[in-house]
Amino acid sequence: MFDDRPQLSGWITFAGCVLVIAVLYWAQAVLVPVCLAVLLTFVLTPPVVWLQRRIGKVAAVLCVVVLVFTFLGLAGWGVVRQMSHLSVDVHKYRTNIQAKLTDLRGVRQGDSVSKFERAIRELQGDFSGAEPLPGSPSKPLVVTSDHGTAPVAAGWMGPLVGPFGQVLFIVTLVMYMLLEREHLRDRVLRLVGHGHLAATTKALDEAGQRVSQQLLLQTVVNLIYGSIAAAGLWAFGVPYPLFWGAAGAVLRFIPYLGPISAAAGPVLIAFAALPGWTRPLEVAAFYGALELFTNMVLETILYAGAMGVSQVALMVSVAFWTWLWGPLGLLMATPLTVCLVVIGKHVPGLNFLGTLLSDAPALTPENSYYQRLLARDQAEAIEIVERFVKTETLNAVFDAMLIPALNFAERDRIEGRLSREEEMAVIDTTRDVLDVLASDPGPAAGPFATPARILAYPANGAGDELALRMLAQFMSDVPVRIDISTTRVLAAELLEQVRSQGYAAICIADLPPSPSSKTRYLVKRLRAANPDLRIIVGRWAHATLTDESVQPLLDAGATQVARSLTEARKYLAETALVDGTEVVAPIAAA
Repeated sequence: MFDDRPQLSGWITFAGCVLVIAVLYWAQAVLVPVCLAVLLTFVLTPPVVWLQRRIGKVAAVLCVVVLVFTFLGLAGWGVVRQMSHLSVDVHKYRTNIQAKLTDLRGVRQGDSVSKFERAIRELQGDFSGAEPLPGSPSKPLVVTSDHGTAPVAAGWMGPLVGPFGQVLFIVTLVMYMLLEREHLRDRVLRLVGHGHLAATTKALDEAGQRVSQQLLLQTVVNLIYGSIAAAGLWAFGVPYPLFWGAAGAVLRFIPYLGPISAAAGPVLIAFAALPGWTRPLEVAAFYGALELFTNMVLETILYAGAMGVSQVALMVSVAFWTWLWGPLGLLMATPLTVCLVVIGKHVPGLNFLGTLLSDAPALTPENSYYQRLLARDQAEAIEIVERFVKTETLNAVFDAMLIPALNFAERDRIEGRLSREEEMAVIDTTRDVLDVLASDPGPAAGPFATPARILAYPANGAGDELALRMLAQFMSDVPVRIDISTTRVLAAELLEQVRSQGYAAICIADLPPSPSSKTRYLVKRLRAANPDLRIIVGRWAHATLTDESVQPLLDAGATQVARSLTEARKYLAETALVDGTEVVAPIAAA
C-alpha cells in the first residue's frame, strides 16, 4: 500500500509556513514595534552591561536609553529642519535650472523637453510658494473659515499621534527588556525545555553577537562614508554638506536602495545649485568613486563575513520583508535574516533556513567537484580544483578531491544510483583533470642514482589504476619508480615479475567501498610465496568511506595498509631509503 505520510507532512509544513506569514502580516501593528525593540535591545545590551558594573543596572539602562533616543530625536529634528530650509532655498536655483534646460534645448529640440521644463517650473513654484510662472496654470483659491483653534490643533496633531505612540511604546519596551533581559532569557530557555539548553544558549549568544557586530560595523562604515561625503560636497561647494553627509550615513542602513537614495539627493542639488555642467558631473563621479571605495575597501576590510548571509538570500529577504511590513521591514530585513540564519544553524527542524540563507558553502569541495563530474561539466570541475590549489598544495588535491570522487562513483554504482558507463565517465573526466594537473610544474625531482622500483597493481579496474597514476605523480620528487601493471595477472605471475625485475615492493590499489576480499586472497598468495616481500595495500578513501579496520589485510600478510596517498607516499619513501637507494637530493615533504 502506498504510504502518503511524507507527502502529507510536506503539505502540513507548507500550510504552517503560510499561516505564519499570514499572522506576521495581520499582526504587523504589534509585531513590527516588538521586533524593532528586540533588535535595539540586542544592540544596546553590550554598553548597558559595561556601564552597569560601574553605576548599577537601573542607572545604566536609563543613561543608555536616554542618550541613544535623545540623539536619535535630535538627529531627526535636525534632518527635518534642514529639509525645510532646503525647500525654501530651492527657488534660488531657478537660474541654474533654466540655464541647463536651455542647454538641453539647444542639444535637442522637442516637445518632451518643453514639457519637462514646464514640469520643473511648476515644481519650483510649489516648493517656493512664489507666484506661478507665465503660461503655467494658476492654483485655485481655497476659502476657509476659522471656527476656533481646537479643530486646527486637532488637525495637525492627528497624524502625529500614531507615530509618536509607536515610538513611545518602542522606547518603553526597550527599557523594560534591558532591565529584565536575564528573566526574559531564562523564560526562553524554560520554554524550549531543559534538554535544549546548550543549543538555545548558543543560538541566543550567537544571534546577539552577530546582530550587534553587524550593526556596529555597518555604523562605522556609514560614518566613514558620511564623513567623506560631507567633506567632498563641501569641497565642491554643494549646499548643506553636513546634512547630505548625515543623510547618506543614515540611508545606507537600508539595503540596496539606501546607497542610491544617499547619492541621488546631493547629485540633484548639485545640478540645481552649481553653475555649468562640470561641477555637477564631478559630484556624480565623486559619489560613484565613493560607493566603489565603500563596497570594495571599507566593507571588505570591516564588514565582509560579519552577517554570514548569502547576498542572493539577502536580496530575496529584503523583498520579502518589505512586502510584508513595508518601509520598516526594509530597514529590519538584514538583522532579521541574520537571526533566521542563527536559528537555522542551531534548531534541527529548521536547518533548511541555514542552508538557504547562510553564505557558508552548501557543498564541501569534494562533493562540489563530484557533482560537476556527474553533470559532465569538466570546465567547472577544473575551476573547483584550481580554486582549491590556491589555498592548498597541489598534491593535497589527490587525497582531498580526486580520490573521493572515485570513491563516490564506486559507491553510487554499487548501490545502483550510477550505471557502469556513468562511473566510467567520472573516471575519464578525473583522468583529464589529472592530465591538466600533470602539465603544471611540480616540485623538481632530484638526481637519483638508482631509484627503487615499485610494482603497482590495480585490484579492481580503471578507478584503481587511475589512483595509482595519482600516486606516481605524487611521488615524482621521491627516489621511487612506480611501474603500473595494466593487465590482469595471477598472483604467481605478479610474484615472478617481482623476482625477475628486482622490485623493492608491490603496491596494490583497492579503493573502498568495494570489499577487500579479493585483495586479501592476493596478499595471502604473495606472502606465502615470498615471506620477505614488502606488500603495501592502498585502501585510499574519503573519511566517510574509509575502512573501520585494516586488521584483516594485515592478518593476510600485508606489510602496510595506507588509507591515503600521503600515508602510501611516506611508507614508499622509507622503503626506498631502507632498500639502500642513493639519494643525492633531499626528499620533499608531502
